Amino acid sequence: MHKARLEAFSDGVLAIIITIMVLDLHIPRSEQLSALAPLLPVFLSYVLSFVYIGIYWNNHHHMLHAAQRVSGGVLWANLHLLFWLSLLPFVTGWMGENNFGAVPTALYGTVLMMAGIAYWILARTLIAADGRRSILATAIGADRKGVVSVVLYAVALPLAFVHRLLAQAIFVCVALMWLVPDRRIERVLPPAAE
Repeated sequence: MHKARLEAFSDGVLAIIITIMVLDLHIPRSEQLSALAPLLPVFLSYVLSFVYIGIYWNNHHHMLHAAQRVSGGVLWANLHLLFWLSLLPFVTGWMGENNFGAVPTALYGTVLMMAGIAYWILARTLIAADGRRSILATAIGADRKGVVSVVLYAVALPLAFVHRLLAQAIFVCVALMWLVPDRRIERVLPPAAE
């Protein structure tokens, strides 16, 4: 299978995920600015999740750009990642509607952690398909940033029950770590491939 088909499918799924999330933003029945105040937690949850989907889309694009082969294992690993990302609209809405409550925040963090693990699995599966000396293997290396992200999510899960704002701050910090697309891949790509 050519990687363009995998990339197009993934792009479509991510676009649907964003669409589902924005449809969960309910329009106030009042024209007063104060009518927006109760929607603030839902909107902030949406913004954070939109940023996360954007991060995954950017880095997924870069990773597939560096990859050469797509195997059956890669297809399943990609579906695994998309599964966890497809749960973001649900946990985003639940967390926002419940004013960042402890259980919704912990479940949100669980989905983020599982998506991070799934992304790591996808990267390793792509490297296995291309070989240990591939462009992607050279770029990603030990993937410390990915491991640190998953560890931070794991720390945020129990923290959600003690101090949910600290858990939310961890989610924001991890997003900020990944906001710029993965330059490790950009550095090793040949100029003609960009």
